[in-house]
Amino acid sequence: MADEKGKGPESALRRKLLMGLAGLPALAMMPRGAFAAAPTSAVNTTGLAVTDSEVTVGILHSATGTMAISETGSIQAEKLAIAQINEMGGVLGRKIKVIQEDGASDWPTFAEKAKKLLVNDHCAAVMGCWTSASRKAALPVFEQYNGLLYYPTFYEGLEQSKNVIYTGQEATQQILASLDWVAKEKGAKSFFMIGSDYIWPRTSNKIARKHIENVLKGTVAGEEYFPLGHTQFNSVINKIKLKKPDVIFADVVGGSNVAFYKQLKAAGIDLSKQTLLTISVTEDEIDGIGGDNIAGAYSCMKYFQSLKNPNNEKFVAAFKKMWGEKTVIGDVTQAAYLGPFLWKMAVEKAGSFDVDKVVAASADIEFKEAPEGYVKIHPNHHLWSKTRVAKALPTGQFEVVYESPELIEPNPFPKGYQ
Repeated sequence: MADEKGKGPESALRRKLLMGLAGLPALAMMPRGAFAAAPTSAVNTTGLAVTDSEVTVGILHSATGTMAISETGSIQAEKLAIAQINEMGGVLGRKIKVIQEDGASDWPTFAEKAKKLLVNDHCAAVMGCWTSASRKAALPVFEQYNGLLYYPTFYEGLEQSKNVIYTGQEATQQILASLDWVAKEKGAKSFFMIGSDYIWPRTSNKIARKHIENVLKGTVAGEEYFPLGHTQFNSVINKIKLKKPDVIFADVVGGSNVAFYKQLKAAGIDLSKQTLLTISVTEDEIDGIGGDNIAGAYSCMKYFQSLKNPNNEKFVAAFKKMWGEKTVIGDVTQAAYLGPFLWKMAVEKAGSFDVDKVVAASADIEFKEAPEGYVKIHPNHHLWSKTRVAKALPTGQFEVVYESPELIEPNPFPKGYQ
């Protein structure tokens, strides 16, 4: 990955994020709100940054460091959603002002910046975090100061907070569903797990191992972890070649993916013959990996840029108009886009920016214009969503090969997996 002096890929990402609103789409994706600006004293009783014309929200993601390759899309999506909401007239008649902070791929920094956004800036809501480590670091801050976080990443589950709306998938919607698919479609019995060394991959693989051994009656041939930013995978690739698992189950994150998939290919592992199932690679990561280096691998997500539906076609067109034709859109990027809209709907349902009132109004809110097709907030603060599996193409896009017939109810605390 790029060095710390602003050269290389990260500086290119930074330049993309400094683009103005020249690409703002002329046509918003939702009907214009009909809310007149109610008196501020009536809609803000807890000292949030709300005026008669403006409300402040925070964006907190890694714009630098090894996670920037993944989190840049989230920043772009949140800014697009906010720009569209403002074009529609804002929230309760108020335009959204954004204060953006950089978590810099460092978990203590996320906690520090979260406190700044809540205590100093009095943000009414924050769209942010990516890794579970960053979320776990910031969570006590949101709970202590009663802030509201919209968290966009697929994650391990085993968490539920009054102060978080989880717009990505939890384990039953992604990990268990993907393992069931690969066992059925590929007859898979043996798995080799490789992940980054922090809470999400380790907990995800713990859940996966239980499902493989206890439900699928399969075996785990190996399990290896590497630090974030790690770039030398030849040793573990040799172990994979010796073990010959039916499936490589990968949850490597961030910039390490670039090295991992390039080294897999260089080692002669043909992903059209060796099944690889990842729960961490989206179009955003492939943009750095290169389509030729990962073609043939399978990814389980709820969203892919190639989805064919009118909502997604409008979203993709608007995203590319704002951020450039060469940009790609991954699962977490789309989930990040949902956050500002779900917050807007909850605020307007509550008739207030007060966090407790917004939280109380959030259950059962539906977003029918979501690019993935449709979402609904469960009382447990997760989203009902579909599971999809897709094959990576040399173009850098995915071909969807499986879609769950119905929305899957979120269950962050599955019995037998804790």
